[in-house]
Amino acid sequence: MQRLKALPKDAHLVLNIIILHVPLPAIALLSIPHLDWELSLMYLCLVPWLIFAVSYFFFSFLGTKFGWEKSMIGCLIITAGLGNTSFVGFPVIEALFGKESLRYAILLDQPGSFLIVSSVGIWVAAQFSSAKLSSVELMKKVLLFPPFIGFFGALILGLLGWRAEGTTQVILERLSLILTPMALISVGLQLRMKEIKDDIKFLSYGLGFKLFLAPLMIFVLYSLLGIEKKLFQISVMEAAMAPMITASILAASQGLQPKLAGSMVGVGVPLSFLTLGIWYYFI
Repeated sequence: MQRLKALPKDAHLVLNIIILHVPLPAIALLSIPHLDWELSLMYLCLVPWLIFAVSYFFFSFLGTKFGWEKSMIGCLIITAGLGNTSFVGFPVIEALFGKESLRYAILLDQPGSFLIVSSVGIWVAAQFSSAKLSSVELMKKVLLFPPFIGFFGALILGLLGWRAEGTTQVILERLSLILTPMALISVGLQLRMKEIKDDIKFLSYGLGFKLFLAPLMIFVLYSLLGIEKKLFQISVMEAAMAPMITASILAASQGLQPKLAGSMVGVGVPLSFLTLGIWYYFI
């Protein structure tokens, strides 16, 4: 599609806007009210939060030490700190651990990765973007971020006992289905082999953290805590997932090294099929 002259130069920007405003809020309204909140499963929810927190301090430290641009630091924090725990994660977890394990993957994804990208993620993106925002403007940007509105609205509706049913459920399911194809097209439109070579150093830092350091950290920490075997295995495998497509789109939409953000997903997803195999045999 890069080669179609009929497409506008920045077609991916339009796709990004649609993705943030339509399928992501729809997914929240479909999934969040159905979550089964069990205290014993909080270890799963904590995995993405731990990785994102470490990513923040890790890349902030490296960026300060080596004098990287703010946008580069922000891009790496977001794309390396958030894993593809649904689009890649769900089918991988189902294939390796059975269909009943999907409920664990959903619990790790929704209050974990999805909530981070819908709240703290937009705050970090705004913090490292070139635009200088006051505290009020920053808070306004987070609160008016469409996926955050979708998540918060779904949480309130779930507490009130609402569930998507009938025609509402069908409509939300149809809207949510456009996420994967549109996200992949958006990332694909930004991929350029020459630019991947130009960004190879930062790509190595980002993917090295996401595919190796992050799952190693969860492996060591959860081994010491003695987590139940299946929860431990799912936690490590989800920690080893490639960078999140939505995180890449968030970084690109805020002007945080859009080409690198696209490369993190474009290279990270196929590469993760190899590294996930290594982690699976390792655990």
